[in-house]
Amino acid sequence: MAGTTQTLDISPVGRVEGDLDVRVDIQDGVVVNAWTQAELFRGFEVILRGKDPQAGLVVTPRACGICGASHLTCAAWALDTAWGTDVPRNAILARNIGQLSESLQSLPRHHYGLFMIDMVNKNYKESKFYEEAVRRYSPFTGVNYEIGVTLSARPVEIYALFGGQWPHSSYMVPGGVMCAPTLTDVTRSWGILEHFRTNWIENVWLGCSMERYEEIRTYEDFLNWLDEKPEHANSDLGMFWRMGMDTGLDKYGVGCGRYVTWGYLPNEDKYQKPTIQGRNAAMRMPSGIYVAESDIHKLMEQGFCREDMEHAWYDEKGPTHPFDRVTKPISKNTPDFDGKYSWATAVSHQDFGRLEAGPLARQLVYGGKHMESWQHQDPLVLDMYKKMGGASVLLRHFARMHEFKAIYRNIEHCLREFKLNDPWYIKPKEKDGQGWGATEAIRGALCHWIDVKDGKIKNYQIIAPTTWNVGPRSAAGARGPIEEALVGTPIKDPTDPVEVGHVARSYDSCLVCTVHAHDAKTGAELARFRTA
Repeated sequence: MAGTTQTLDISPVGRVEGDLDVRVDIQDGVVVNAWTQAELFRGFEVILRGKDPQAGLVVTPRACGICGASHLTCAAWALDTAWGTDVPRNAILARNIGQLSESLQSLPRHHYGLFMIDMVNKNYKESKFYEEAVRRYSPFTGVNYEIGVTLSARPVEIYALFGGQWPHSSYMVPGGVMCAPTLTDVTRSWGILEHFRTNWIENVWLGCSMERYEEIRTYEDFLNWLDEKPEHANSDLGMFWRMGMDTGLDKYGVGCGRYVTWGYLPNEDKYQKPTIQGRNAAMRMPSGIYVAESDIHKLMEQGFCREDMEHAWYDEKGPTHPFDRVTKPISKNTPDFDGKYSWATAVSHQDFGRLEAGPLARQLVYGGKHMESWQHQDPLVLDMYKKMGGASVLLRHFARMHEFKAIYRNIEHCLREFKLNDPWYIKPKEKDGQGWGATEAIRGALCHWIDVKDGKIKNYQIIAPTTWNVGPRSAAGARGPIEEALVGTPIKDPTDPVEVGHVARSYDSCLVCTVHAHDAKTGAELARFRTA
């Protein structure tokens, strides 16, 4: 017989940007139901309506302070496909390197500044790794916290060499880029990249050379690597895995079991005449869907994307394709958990329903065999997923940690492939039309849709990674990915529900810093504390 249900509101959950509130029902110390509320309306789609088509290049990178390059990438490719531009080979590489360098800086910032802080929570005092976690990961004073946060600034120095500044550059434009790097710029970029590798990746993150780590292809390979040398086990990657297993992070945070990636990094020789239809075949990092229950790998086409507004604060019907949305926010936005309770829409695939976005989704797709031989393949995380019995907080965060090597190697590729005397920009001819630009921000699948009519933006729509993951229930009642992942989460102490934070931060939910919790039935505040 189930015990009494305690309803806990946690407001907000997160440490960076935006407002995410979480409501959970707890029975016998376990979450049995959950609701995620996106409490901040940004309205970029409304802001851009009626503006010059190129306004998105300036406005949308401001949607996020840490992944503006990804928004800029989408905005540029959306106009390229709408206008039918030609994009020079160098420009494709320069766009890719900007996004890659931004993503590389995000890895240590998320790990040290957002995720590992939770491992010094008092709930883990009984773990044999606790004292070492406090030494390494305490905010501001932890030795590895300081190293990681400090060195995370280095990759975006590469971005600044190409984009002029970081964040909020607008150097990507329809037809190419507004930069013409010199040999000195490329050489400096190599030096920055090597410094980051020597002083963080190999010395702190791995405890070995990148080449040794890249030999790992299976779960058994990984476990053997972990035991091979003390340096591996005591690296930050090894430490996370061992403490994560010791504290049970492998036991919860399953999610919806269906995953999506738009793919990213257009091949510089295959996407110089970009079209919506030709995009998937030209991505170095392949697009795809992975459905765990049937072990299906297939491509993800933008035409199957749908937004459901049933439980979101919009006066719109759905599900509908983003090209057909009108973005009509409603003024009354009091949470009604049987009705509308979030500014996020419920994004889904027409055939497969709700999908999780992010590094785990990417890695599961990369483990398939549906891509071309020249596209990126990496079987490790898919092998772990199958042998460990599915997703978890542990595996979701590990997938992010594992991704550094693909990002790093693709930056090397860009630097090698520049032909400095070749064109960087071909002036496009403006015209009316519909365009779509997509990429993979570090948090997951990101895309922009634009409809240009009479020389102005008729409609602009953005679906960000957090929209996929933090969306509310669909009209059919299907929970969003984070809502689903929260179900089954053990809560050791309702006055300090750190486990809820683990689940949200395994998705890298992009949110703010002060948290207080209260009992939703009595209104009594249970605790007030800071998560950073």
